[in-house]
Amino acid sequence: MDHVRTRRAAGALVLLAVLPAGCGLKSGSPMVDDVKPGSIGQGHPLKGASLTVTSKNFSENIVLGQMAGLVFKAAGADVVDRTNLPGSISAREAITKGDADAMYEYTGTAWITYLGNSKPITDPHAQWQAVRDADVRGGVTWLPQSALNNTYALAISKRNNAKYQLKTLSDVAALAKKDPSAVTVCVENEFASRDDGLPGMQKAYGMSIPAGNIQKMDAGIIYTQVSKSSSCLLGEVFTTDGRIKAMDLDVLTDDRHFFPNYNAAPELHSAAFAKYPVIAELLNPVTAKLTTAVAQDLNAKVDVDGRDPHDVAKEWLVEQGFIRKG
Repeated sequence: MDHVRTRRAAGALVLLAVLPAGCGLKSGSPMVDDVKPGSIGQGHPLKGASLTVTSKNFSENIVLGQMAGLVFKAAGADVVDRTNLPGSISAREAITKGDADAMYEYTGTAWITYLGNSKPITDPHAQWQAVRDADVRGGVTWLPQSALNNTYALAISKRNNAKYQLKTLSDVAALAKKDPSAVTVCVENEFASRDDGLPGMQKAYGMSIPAGNIQKMDAGIIYTQVSKSSSCLLGEVFTTDGRIKAMDLDVLTDDRHFFPNYNAAPELHSAAFAKYPVIAELLNPVTAKLTTAVAQDLNAKVDVDGRDPHDVAKEWLVEQGFIRKG
C-alpha cells in the first residue's frame, strides 16, 4: 500500500466512460479544457499525440495527475483523464502495462512497495536515482523529482507548542525522558505497529512513550484532536496535508532522518516517452515548482475548502504562467 494510503477520500469524483473498442476497454474521460501554451508547450509539440494520465485516489495525487494532463493538453495532445484509480497498485499497473502514459508517483513508494526494498535511502536524490535506474529495466521512465515530500511526521498545535517549544523529534525524546506524562500521541492503528512507524521512530530516537499515552484513531480525527483537545499533544500527520496550515499545527523536524522520503516525480510508460521525449521539457518546469508548502496549499483547497482537484490544478498552472486559458 502507498504510504499516503488511499484511505484518504478523494476530493472529487472523476467521471468514467468507456472508450471505443478500437482503443481497448479503458476507463477514462476526454479532457476537454480549452487551454493554450504559456511558458511551456509553445508550438504545440504534442499535436497529434493521444496521451492518458492517471493517478491514485487521494486529493494530492489527483491534483498532480490533472496538472500533467492539462500541460499535455496545452501542448496540443488529446488527453484521456484516468485519474482517481483505487490504490497504488492499479495506478502503477496502468503505467507498466501502457494503459496510461504518465502520472506523478512517490520515490519512497516505488523503492519500498514496488521494488521490494526494506530500507529507504536517506538522501532524496540518491533514492530517486536508485528508483530511476531500477525501473527503467521494467519499461518505466522517471523524470526529475520535486521537492514535494509527502512523508510521515509528528505535529503539535501552535497553542500547545507555546509551552513546550518543540522543534524536532529529538526534542520530543528529551521531553519524554524529562516528563513522560506530558507526551501523549494520537496515531493510526497501522502507524502504531509498523517498523517504519511509531515503534521504529521510538527506537531511532531512544524515545520511550508509555503505552497508556498512545491513542489510536482514524487519520482524519487526529488533526482535529491535536488542534483542539488536550489528550493529544502530538499526532501523526502527512507533511503535505492541507489541514496542517488550516488547523495551525507545527510539524516537528525528523532530525535523524528516520522516515522515508516520498518525493513526487513524473513516472512515464517508457514507450510513450520514447515516442514523445518532449514530455520532459513540458513537465520538468512544473515539477521544479512543486514543494511541500505548495502541496499543502493546493491540498487545503481540495480537502478543507471542498474544491474540485481539476480546477485547483488548472488555476495553479495558469497562476504560474505555465498554461493560459483559451
